[in-house]
Amino acid sequence: METKDLLRILKGVPETRLRIFPFLSKVVGEDGAIDPEKVAFHYKELKEAIDEAEAYSTDTKRAVLCLKQMDHSPP
Repeated sequence: METKDLLRILKGVPETRLRIFPFLSKVVGEDGAIDPEKVAFHYKELKEAIDEAEAYSTDTKRAVLCLKQMDHSPP
């Protein structure tokens, strides 16, 4: 695969906005620390956001590995 083809493919990957980042504002107390009561209240939503972030991380690692393998493959 040529570099221009790879760049075209990568540009087509949609932006991903993980829910974990905006969610954190829901569980922080007035003092800026994570509030355990808020975490408990929002636990299900937090768990889903964490699962989403972990899946995204796993997929990103796979994509990086694939790109590294492509870089070392013969033309």
